[in-house]
Amino acid sequence: MNRPLRGLRGRLLIAFVLVTAVATLTTGALTFREARVAVLQQSQDTIIKRLRAHVDGLAPGIAYPPTQSDLERVALEVAAAEPAQNWRVLATYRGLQATSRPQDTFAELSADMRSAVGSRRAAVFQRVRTDGRSSLVVGLPVTFGEPAERPASGVAVFLTVPQTGEQGYVDALVTAIGRAVVPALGLAVLLALLAARGVLRPVRELRRATRSIAEGHLDTRLAVNGSDELADLSHTFNETAAALEESVAELRRMEARARRFVADVSHELRTPLAAMSAVTDVLDEDAARLDPDTAMAVRLISGETVKLARLVNDLMEISRFDAGAAGLQLDDLDLAESLRRTLAARGWQDTVDTRLPGPGELRGRVDPRRLDVAVANLVGNALRHGACPVQLRLYAREMPDPADGTVWAVIEVTDSGPGIPADVLPHVFDRFYKSDTARTRSEGSGLGLSIAAENVRLHGGTVRAANRPEGDGAESGGAVFTVEIPLGQEEPEEMEEPEEMEQPGEKEVRET
Repeated sequence: MNRPLRGLRGRLLIAFVLVTAVATLTTGALTFREARVAVLQQSQDTIIKRLRAHVDGLAPGIAYPPTQSDLERVALEVAAAEPAQNWRVLATYRGLQATSRPQDTFAELSADMRSAVGSRRAAVFQRVRTDGRSSLVVGLPVTFGEPAERPASGVAVFLTVPQTGEQGYVDALVTAIGRAVVPALGLAVLLALLAARGVLRPVRELRRATRSIAEGHLDTRLAVNGSDELADLSHTFNETAAALEESVAELRRMEARARRFVADVSHELRTPLAAMSAVTDVLDEDAARLDPDTAMAVRLISGETVKLARLVNDLMEISRFDAGAAGLQLDDLDLAESLRRTLAARGWQDTVDTRLPGPGELRGRVDPRRLDVAVANLVGNALRHGACPVQLRLYAREMPDPADGTVWAVIEVTDSGPGIPADVLPHVFDRFYKSDTARTRSEGSGLGLSIAAENVRLHGGTVRAANRPEGDGAESGGAVFTVEIPLGQEEPEEMEEPEEMEQPGEKEVRET
């Protein structure tokens, strides 16, 4: 499932939006706080200034100590001085108090504020919120004469002013900040997309170039634009690609020279080996009339000549696979009969147990010579490195998808030996691989299983090695090699092959 937010574009977009949102909200919060303080401070200072002016104008006419009627007159006159502001005034002196409105309880006034006004000469204010409405409560002590001449008189005037207008200004400011956040976020998204496009373009080109090189186009290069880190990355990529192309070209030249060397050496060895084989055949016929030491030497030379001839034939066959010159000559065969001929040609019909279909039950288009070589190498390997009984089994298997309709022939070669060590299993089809590093020589060439695997692959099939489920190394265990070949292949195109070479199976037939 594709998750775009996990890509580089998504991360850049989220980062830009988060940074912009944090910056916008922080700026808006600071602006709101400063604007709110400025609005409220201005309103507060104005109200306190006006209240002080009205009280100072009334103070000379207040008798001291004031009576209840004096307090009522002060409250009413101060409230009447600002009719548009909707002032509510409370005048107090010790146990006496009077309000500008009848039955006004002045609930906004707290005991702490009363105490603060009674203990100081400066104005005291407090913002309160009641029933969702904000109000400013101001307390002002009344002094008579110069403040330095008289102490606090105990007369205090309290004022409550609704701050509806100021609250409207604050609400409008909040709305304006909220409206500014949305365009800022939109601008952040646009900038993020532009930035991501500029960053991702060279990254996408780098990805495409990397895939192109992975597909084998080693001449792929990137255009270097600018001098930033991405340009340095493109330049480094081009240098790496150039070095890789040069290294791969050199490896291919070395591989081609190695294949050519093997093919040339194998080809040049065929003529002297043919002469040596003819001589050893004659010596084998006369070995019975020679003295024992000479006869033993003759048989040793004959056996080594056979092994050398087999190795040369295998090397030539491998060189044909490497050069891509190996092709198929398909024929419609009875596969069970073909396997029986393979065993009979090598004298293994009494040594190998078979579980084969009846005549004509399983037919397919395969290359008889290559199938013979593959099966002979697998069975010969089981006889040399495993233990009897060795079993050869053939059966048909259909693909899991019925719509495909392809039938596969499955060939299993099983032995009863100690099995294959787990660390050897991945390498059994490697060329010249020896599971025992101390063993420097063997009866085979070390190429038999590789040749078998190449012949199976030419048919579009697979071959694999495993240990029998009964146990790895147990008496009932053993190795099992499984070949799967699709039947009913199309006739391949005609292709020119190198001159005919002797195959390992043919040599073994003659020696048998």
